[in-house]
Amino acid sequence: MLTGKTALVTGSTSGIGLATARMLAKNGANIMLNGFGDGAAIEKLRAGLESEFRIKARYSGADMSKPDEIAGMIKAAEQEFGAVDILVNNAGIQHVAPIDKFPPEKWDAIIAINLSSSFHTIRTALPAMKKKKWGRIVNIASAHGLVASAEKVAYVAAKHGLVGLTKVVAIEAANDGVTCNAICPGWVLTPLVQKQIDDRAKASGKSVRDEEIALLAEKQPMHKFTTPEHIGNLVVFLASDAAESITGSAYSIDGGWVAQ
Repeated sequence: MLTGKTALVTGSTSGIGLATARMLAKNGANIMLNGFGDGAAIEKLRAGLESEFRIKARYSGADMSKPDEIAGMIKAAEQEFGAVDILVNNAGIQHVAPIDKFPPEKWDAIIAINLSSSFHTIRTALPAMKKKKWGRIVNIASAHGLVASAEKVAYVAAKHGLVGLTKVVAIEAANDGVTCNAICPGWVLTPLVQKQIDDRAKASGKSVRDEEIALLAEKQPMHKFTTPEHIGNLVVFLASDAAESITGSAYSIDGGWVAQ
């Protein structure tokens, strides 16, 4: 479905970003990976994508807090593949603390990586998309881009901002063949979340499943996690021709979190 297209996915060496890159590659897109990690492990991921899906995959270690490195990554992808057709802004970090105890440097870092980096990727990639009259931008926001939780001031502010950024880009590019949408996940089962559940079960003496339900029920009525693959498949849909008139939307994939 996406053969001949190129996708750049930030924060794609693990988790949601890697699952998204895999889903896009499965559908024929060439991939530019980005993120931190062990060099040998990242090379194994890159080579594995090429071998498994018969596409071209490259890697950029650009730091998403540095605009110059972001611009360089976009330009490198354009030089390697001709264009960035599909841009997935996924890179993100988190810190939890009450607002009066929230370290200013953590605020700055979260805003830079979770929000400003998307501005910098979009402003650099959009001209070539407009020239081709085809482009898909998907911003991985969060349920916290639509509602708030305590002690997550920077993350909530950044994700709300990302949803707003999505709408502005959609309006400005509406007649240029470019769509821009946001995905707003709720609880996603990652190794970090699984460890949190295991630790809760160990501390309480309850079963892992009981603690899993308890964690999910704090926010969402459906006692089931979203998986990284669910999100990757939604990205593929938004990149497809079937979604060519869908733009400026924020898609909840959250087990009913924001429906309450």
